[in-house]
Amino acid sequence: MTKMELLKEFDEVADQLLQQLSSLDQEQLNQVPFPASWTAGQVGDHLYRSYAVVQILHGQVEECNRPPDQKLAPIKEAFEDFSIKMKSPEQILPTTQPITKADLIGALQERLNQQREALITTDLTKVCLDYAIPENGYFTRLEWLGFSVIHTRRHLHQLGEIIAIVNDNHAIKLN
Repeated sequence: MTKMELLKEFDEVADQLLQQLSSLDQEQLNQVPFPASWTAGQVGDHLYRSYAVVQILHGQVEECNRPPDQKLAPIKEAFEDFSIKMKSPEQILPTTQPITKADLIGALQERLNQQREALITTDLTKVCLDYAIPENGYFTRLEWLGFSVIHTRRHLHQLGEIIAIVNDNHAIKLN
């Protein structure tokens, strides 16, 4: 994957995420669509927390002795299998408190802008040494940013399902 391909995908998922969340009102953002589900706001908060990866991108790095996108294909394959129920790492679990739409959108925009800046201005082939993913080891900057896109795309699918349900519930209330 080239830097330009990744930038194009990054911009697409970032725009979709912000559009989906912006389409909801405050009540819809915090509505639980079905038992044991996150709200749309919680999905956004989870992504916001995961985007703290920007700190890792600017941390300690070293040269890479493998293809810099080597670890992306198996991650993409797993994350695109929606039959797999994944468990979030505890440090990026969303809040259980109501989420303010304006605060969430603003915070997401800021973190997305920080990631985009790192994507454009840093050497994506460097291996980031500040955090290793269990079972996957250390990622290059390219892999971290690619993971961010793949992870966001998975949650866009989830958000689409949540939004459909909360929009149906909203329409029922209006009738």
